[in-house]
Amino acid sequence: MTGRPRQWQDDVLAGPGGAMTDEVGVVTGPLTVRTTAVAGGLARIDVQYKDAEEWYVLTGSPVPHHGDPAAVHAAALAAVRAGHAAQAPGTAPG
Repeated sequence: MTGRPRQWQDDVLAGPGGAMTDEVGVVTGPLTVRTTAVAGGLARIDVQYKDAEEWYVLTGSPVPHHGDPAAVHAAALAAVRAGHAAQAPGTAPG
């Protein structure tokens, strides 16, 4: 094991319009965002209502992390804070 983290998790307050998930649509309010580096150079981003048990996939996830999954996590946190039905970094409709 390299000792490098493979998973990042932080609590965040979703901005107006929340975050879009594959399973239940938009989630709002206090959320937990978890980013996991997975095989193939990808980062999977999941969200849950803070302190809930169910996790939901952030729409557009997984995304390539280009060797820096922590940066993907930071970008996902920023996107969820901004709201507007946030999706995985780099996948939001234009």
